[in-house]
Amino acid sequence: MFGDLKTPAGVKALNDFLAENSYIEGYVPSQADAAVLNALKGAPGADTPHALRWYNHIKSFGEGIKQFPKASKDGDAYTKGGAAPAADDDDDDVDLFGSEDEEDDEEKKRVTEERLAA
Repeated sequence: MFGDLKTPAGVKALNDFLAENSYIEGYVPSQADAAVLNALKGAPGADTPHALRWYNHIKSFGEGIKQFPKASKDGDAYTKGGAAPAADDDDDDVDLFGSEDEEDDEEKKRVTEERLAA
């Protein structure tokens, strides 16, 4: 997900992710956080403030890190492979208000005219 966390590119990918997320998975620390913490070569620099904030927070648990709940994915899913793919913000999948389907068909026109004539 983040790639090699020992490189600046991996730490930047982590920082970008943590700009909008408090933890690697969900809303509480998990073993995913522990795996990513262990993959880092040390504290992130000041140029990656979100990663540094997260690092200090997770590190503050000390031995309690071992008691974090199990992650939904294996730790390697976060620390191996390329950088995270860009989010696909395609909001056009569902049109809740039917604005794309406003084309009048013949039946709808006929019913409308009947009601107006009455």
